[in-house]
Amino acid sequence: MNSVEWGEFKLEKLFEKIKVNSLKYKTKDLPKYRTSECPLPALTAGIENQGLNNYVPNKGATILKNVISISANGANTGATFYQNREFTVLQDAYAIKWIFDKTILSDNQYLFLTSSISKTIYGNYEWTNKAGWERIKTENIKLPINTDGSIDFEFMESFIAELEAERVAELSAYLKVSGLDNYELSVEEQNAIQEYETLDFSEFDITEIFESKNTSNILSTQITENSGDTPYLCASSENNGVSSYITYDERYLEKGNCIFIGGKTFVVSYQANDFFSNDSHNLALYLKNCDKSKLKHFYIATCLFKSLSHKYSWGNSISKTKIKNDKISLPIKDGKPNYDVMDLLISAVQKLVIKDVVKYSDAKLSATKQIDEK
Repeated sequence: MNSVEWGEFKLEKLFEKIKVNSLKYKTKDLPKYRTSECPLPALTAGIENQGLNNYVPNKGATILKNVISISANGANTGATFYQNREFTVLQDAYAIKWIFDKTILSDNQYLFLTSSISKTIYGNYEWTNKAGWERIKTENIKLPINTDGSIDFEFMESFIAELEAERVAELSAYLKVSGLDNYELSVEEQNAIQEYETLDFSEFDITEIFESKNTSNILSTQITENSGDTPYLCASSENNGVSSYITYDERYLEKGNCIFIGGKTFVVSYQANDFFSNDSHNLALYLKNCDKSKLKHFYIATCLFKSLSHKYSWGNSISKTKIKNDKISLPIKDGKPNYDVMDLLISAVQKLVIKDVVKYSDAKLSATKQIDEK
């Protein structure tokens, strides 16, 4: 990297904003998972799932692929992603495309460009200064160049490929050391998956399942970032809600092994370790009447989000008082929550995901080895 020559290029000289059909859907009315009626991922502001958190019908939508999306609103304005699968734009975001038709970019080159754009704009715009195209198009991004001043696409390609190979090798080593490369399902796990459709479910008051409490309130101005080893949580979907690791007065320490809910954003996460919290609107939920395994928390955190995410948002935040009236749907056995099957289902899902990861890493390592041997 030190020997690479770099040049500056204005975004508007490389990209243009894509015009799309306006869609009149409201996010609260749209599914968060693909359905037969709504199969197309729809882009909104945000960073979770690369901004693709709703699905819309194909009819009337401008279908895009192999372009770069940019969030234009909210706390994550300027968040930039390469979208290599079909999607459409719904609201508070837009997409830009490469303007040189004779130069067909690869996925790796798009990823390099996306990173360069993100480095320039993300964090430099905010709620009152949103990263709309008219504002950012005159920004300069740095790119590698050849001796004649043209963009060095070969370097971009090889850099991302080498970076991926390094990460895959690290992933493979981690899977082996941690024992996660053993992804064979037990008989019990196989049965849990096969019998899932026949499970009985029932609704329970959330206060029947959890002890709930408001967390302490430690403002960001009161802490020293990266001053210790204890997680400092905020109501963000990034990094499992961890904003920093700090040292602070232990009187304000919250017990871990709980489900944490961002009070104003309804971000739901499992927190294994003790933590500090940035806002007393945040909630900590502690399981009652069962062994408190990590897998149970994963299952129930997902159920909580699916049951209540349509109800709570920034304008209608959750609270300890409101949650007393909320219910959650859980699998049952003899009329009680079937915690054993929750453990088995999450364990099985983890193994199935790891199986795909192991196969991916093995295939990538094999491909890299073949290239090196040539």
